[in-house]
Amino acid sequence: MPVKIRLQRHGKKGKPFYWIVAADSRAKRDGKFLEKLGTYNPNTNPATINLDIDGSVQWLQNGAQATDTARAILSYKGVMMKKHLLGGVAKGAFSEEEAEKKFAAWLEDKEAKVQAKRDGLSKADADAKAKALEAEKEVSEARLKAQQPEPEAEEVAEEAAAEGEAAVEATTEEAPAEEATTEANAETEEAPAEEAAPEADATEEEAPKE
Repeated sequence: MPVKIRLQRHGKKGKPFYWIVAADSRAKRDGKFLEKLGTYNPNTNPATINLDIDGSVQWLQNGAQATDTARAILSYKGVMMKKHLLGGVAKGAFSEEEAEKKFAAWLEDKEAKVQAKRDGLSKADADAKAKALEAEKEVSEARLKAQQPEPEAEEVAEEAAAEGEAAVEATTEEAPAEEATTEANAETEEAPAEEAAPEADATEEEAPKE
């Protein structure tokens, strides 16, 4: 009986959740299966995978074929690596203990890479939140400035009128002094004419005596 390791869809619309199963290749995709090997949740970042590594290796050694997506998941979790190491043990290339050490080192390195990705995503998320908060603060400050009352037109008009009145008063105070100066000049000019008139009359009176 040909066996395939494949994904079986579960979850709700728009948020799929998959089981990793070993099933008869002739069975429907979401039908009966021989064994559930793990789960795959692509809705998280990075994706969450729970897998029975030893059970998956056993099925592969027994001739099961993995679909492309299932194979990528198995390789990501180290199933293919462990199968390769066990093949080396079977050929006598190294002992089973050495194989376990190599696999443990591989898992540690893989976990470090996954953790680095998680940290990078967390930092990016924190930076995005900080920028969003700063942008929101700027918008709030701009809104407060826009809500502050501007000087009313009446107040501006009153200030302009007051300035105009002050200018008129200053001009009025200067005008009398100019008028007084003008009158004094007029009196000074008229005085000599009056003094010259009697002298002319005296000359006319003296003329008949000759």
